[in-house]
Amino acid sequence: MIYGVALLAGCMLVGSFIGNLLGLLTGLGSDIGGVGFAMLLLLIITNSKKATAILPKDYEKGLNFWREMFIPVIVAMSASQNVVSALDGGVLAITAGLAVVIMAFILVPVFNKFTPKEIAKDAEKEGQA
Repeated sequence: MIYGVALLAGCMLVGSFIGNLLGLLTGLGSDIGGVGFAMLLLLIITNSKKATAILPKDYEKGLNFWREMFIPVIVAMSASQNVVSALDGGVLAITAGLAVVIMAFILVPVFNKFTPKEIAKDAEKEGQA
């Protein structure tokens, strides 16, 4: 799974640069969404037919691994940031957090309905193997 780590690191550097630049432009002086920009960049590159055509075949498995692992890593990083501050923020912060979690639970079945059947079958086969 070492293949694709350089691309992941490059996306992280570019995402952090964009996040820090956005932070400076808004006057906050901190990274605003750098990891999110990195994730979007990685998803765009790994889903690009031109980019995957250039890379050797071994890279495809590594890129798919990192693309699938990146989102849980982002969620874990985001969950650990400013939890105490959010709780100190009062009812509004807690309500906003609960609303996002509830919407995520509601939208997962909706998004599953849009998944093409052959992709779902392939994912099931990979899970059983």
